[in-house]
Amino acid sequence: MTIKVDSDNLKEGLLGLVIALVEIIKDVLQKQAVHRLDGGSLSEEEAEKLGLAFMQLGETIEKIKKENNLEKTAGKIRADLDNLVNDTMEQLMPINDTMERIRQEAKKIPQQPIHINGTMEQLIPIKSGKEVL
Repeated sequence: MTIKVDSDNLKEGLLGLVIALVEIIKDVLQKQAVHRLDGGSLSEEEAEKLGLAFMQLGETIEKIKKENNLEKTAGKIRADLDNLVNDTMEQLMPINDTMERIRQEAKKIPQQPIHINGTMEQLIPIKSGKEVL
């Protein structure tokens, strides 16, 4: 199968992707700043500077989208990326739920003595600093 790519559409698609990725990164950084502010590791002055920077970045993104007629393209790409992430998370949720159930059940199992070669031994968990389950 041959795929025909129009150079104008390629440019629009690439710019739309870049804009969508910058928006996603901005959103993640904003959430991180809020967590840092709530956690006390970000001063009010730093929060104010970050807020201003995020506002200016948002305005610049909107200006670029408008100047290049990318509002629809960037919006569609962003929606597609969001859907991809959501679908991936939905697929991972059953794995996370299963692992959590295994962890909870493992906590319920009491440590009991076991017999090895006719002697009684206490089962000792390995302490590696990392959780196994």
